[in-house]
Amino acid sequence: MTAELPLGRIGQAGMSMSAMTAPLSQACAVRLVDRRTGRTHRINGSPLILFTRSPDEAVAELLSGRDAAVWEARVEPIGADSRKPGGRA
Repeated sequence: MTAELPLGRIGQAGMSMSAMTAPLSQACAVRLVDRRTGRTHRINGSPLILFTRSPDEAVAELLSGRDAAVWEARVEPIGADSRKPGGRA
């Protein structure tokens, strides 16, 4: 599940991020998404996804020079489920 966040320090471009209560210290995936279609941007057929521990920097890089009305970045944690300690049920 993703939720739209205010523009904040990103400036022109939009960003959406999975609901989380603590700052990200785990790895995450940052995807560039076309707002018109809801699909991840692709280059030569491969989805454009950055894997990082610094999502703010990755979002800023992906959205630099892009129209905020067309593009957004989505940040999703990867690895252990952030809501369950150790990722266990």
